[in-house]
Amino acid sequence: MKAKNLIQKYNVPGPRYTSYPTVPYWDKSTPSEVQWKQELRRAFQNPDRGEGISLYIHLPFCESLCTYCGCNTRITLNHGVESPYIETLLKEWQLYLDVFPQKPLIREIHLGGGTPTFFSAANLKRLLEGILAKAELSQDAELGFEAHPGNTRLEHLITLYKLGFRRLSLGIQDFDPEVQKTINRIQSVYEVASITQAARDIGYTSINYDLIYGLPKQSPESIQMTLEWVRMLRPDRIAFYSYAHVPWIKPSQRSYTEKDLPSDEAKRKLYELGKLLLDESGYKEIGMDHFALESDALYQAFDTGTLHRNFMGYTPLATRLLVGLGASAISDSWTMFVQNLKKVEDYRNAVEHGHFPFFRGHPLNEEDLQLRQHILDLMCQFQTQCNPELFPEEIRSQGIPQWQQMVDDGILEKEGNCLQVTPKGRPFVRNICMTLDARLLRAKPQTPVFSKTI
Repeated sequence: MKAKNLIQKYNVPGPRYTSYPTVPYWDKSTPSEVQWKQELRRAFQNPDRGEGISLYIHLPFCESLCTYCGCNTRITLNHGVESPYIETLLKEWQLYLDVFPQKPLIREIHLGGGTPTFFSAANLKRLLEGILAKAELSQDAELGFEAHPGNTRLEHLITLYKLGFRRLSLGIQDFDPEVQKTINRIQSVYEVASITQAARDIGYTSINYDLIYGLPKQSPESIQMTLEWVRMLRPDRIAFYSYAHVPWIKPSQRSYTEKDLPSDEAKRKLYELGKLLLDESGYKEIGMDHFALESDALYQAFDTGTLHRNFMGYTPLATRLLVGLGASAISDSWTMFVQNLKKVEDYRNAVEHGHFPFFRGHPLNEEDLQLRQHILDLMCQFQTQCNPELFPEEIRSQGIPQWQQMVDDGILEKEGNCLQVTPKGRPFVRNICMTLDARLLRAKPQTPVFSKTI
């Protein structure tokens, strides 16, 4: 089938599968604090605990609103919010330490946002030293942070490097000035190049650029220009995301109209152009929306079959316990999810009263765990081994019948019990995962919930 027809056929609303079950399908009954503590102890004492834990810290503050953004943010110019928020983060961390039977081994830390570099270097140091004072840092730990090129200073880079950070992710989206103005995300090529070079001079070993296709006012020319600069600056990794237009969730996206957005077919061409240029520049496709040089640890993990995906995105390290600190952060014990309160004031109030600040969660049952692994394998390795007879009825009656059509369309191969996403099918991996999403098949949403898959 021609690419245009494939887009028309498969460009439907669908989850991004940072988790399974996806958040809209979590059980309505939230676990209690007692249940969460029991779950944490169980996960911590698991025989695989030697692998350590991952730690995600959500820093929600930004000085200005990027109108395309779907993250949980707080817009302010008042930097007086930094210290009180850090104090709350450290108190929340202590809640976890009080539950763990021994000092935790940290394999991974990621600072996300928001804009982590909204915080001063001194305050970030205070936060990280407070975290690490009561934990052991693994020798092979992966420490990374997200940064805005416009407010990242040399002091940020040096301070975090001394604390063990070696990965830096710069949010760029597009180098075209008109696109940047439309989405209110403005940074010059000079700023990006300066930060990139400074980080390399200090000793950072992996630099990622976040790019987005399908943005308002974006064109093949802007993609061409952006990827030309990428080729010259040569970051180690690229996240090439599809723009998610969800104005019913993020009203800021109403600052432009759908007339400013490329059509489905035009958007797909932007992706294909970007993918071609990345390939010509030596970047290898790894997982959904991600590319890396062969020298990068993320590509090496993909190549050896050890690539992992969690609420922080793709990572070369697989841990079964992820602790999320901060407003809206999600924690994952592998068999239970909990998400923190989204509003900063509510989050801080819960922690100040000595409570784990989550407002919803989901205990995974045996079916969830089985399907989670299949979806994770498709997302990380583009293949999975499965026995269709073991799937729930909804998958056997609704999902599996779609496989043959996907095989006929050239996006999926099936040999025995092995499902393999073809190179042609990689842009449609979310659609393939949807055939294994029993909860989605049981109850398709009646109102807008997800962005389109392409």
